[in-house]
Amino acid sequence: MASFFQEIEIPNQKHFTDSPPFPAVLGPNSVLSPPSLADFTSAIKFQKPHLESLLHKTGAILFRGFPISSAAEFDQVVESFGYTDQPYLGGTASRTNVVGRVYTANDSPPDRKIPFHHEMTYAAEYPKKLFFFCEVAPGSGGETPLVLSHVVYERMRDKYPDFVERLEKEGMVSRRVMGEEDDPSSAIGRGWKSMFSTDDKLVAEQRAAELGVKLEWIGDGSMRRVIGPNQPIKHDKSRDRKIWFNGMVTSYTAFGDEVTFGSGDALPGDAVYHCLQIMEEESVAIPWMKGDVLFIDNLAVLHGRKHFTPPRRVLAALCK
Repeated sequence: MASFFQEIEIPNQKHFTDSPPFPAVLGPNSVLSPPSLADFTSAIKFQKPHLESLLHKTGAILFRGFPISSAAEFDQVVESFGYTDQPYLGGTASRTNVVGRVYTANDSPPDRKIPFHHEMTYAAEYPKKLFFFCEVAPGSGGETPLVLSHVVYERMRDKYPDFVERLEKEGMVSRRVMGEEDDPSSAIGRGWKSMFSTDDKLVAEQRAAELGVKLEWIGDGSMRRVIGPNQPIKHDKSRDRKIWFNGMVTSYTAFGDEVTFGSGDALPGDAVYHCLQIMEEESVAIPWMKGDVLFIDNLAVLHGRKHFTPPRRVLAALCK
């Protein structure tokens, strides 16, 4: 790593035999003068290949100790990477635009735990890179736990080979009923109008179809979102390994969705709940500090949110 950034180790990182700690943690080089925001964004532009190489090895990088204090400054940091924005069209999380490409991560109440997921697995085009920023550190809790997707796949394959083989063969279908209006009390509280930025059902159907999603209308104005059958296990070509790229655990265990094999047969509940247990066992949860920026490869890593005691303000940006 070139001289501006310094790799550091902090408590709660996960250590593997043949790879760097997970997540990688970068701070300012201690032999240099304290950096300014301009120094930080310039270093990102200049050393982007180094940062992307480290991200490829580890799946996630936590930047800690840099002078970022506001949403506008976080927007500058994201902008310095040069990635294209990923619109949050069709997403179910309650999010509010703050500035530029920056949104609140999730507006649901602090007692709502958000299970592990990749971002927008349902979409034909999903974000490849995720950024999170801690503007206000939690009173307690509120970590954004991380888990490596290929590790989840490998443990599920070893424990439930027939289940995993059938998933790969048939795919998976999920169905969720959603109302017209937003429900801020829910982690998946967006109504279909804000989800697709329209109150026209035909426009909503067209925008859903572009994502590979089907909408079925219910008499009270609600709709049923049908995803799939799609492939819940993908091949990460850049790393040549399979990953557990789906929202099965979140949909099945937390949100009461109907989740089935592509054939329509029910999933085995014991396998799904054991998958949740594997994710918890393999996860890393590093407490947020004000100014932290977390950079995630959405193909490599699942993330979630733990309960917290306010205050807490974590912002997000999604990129192609």
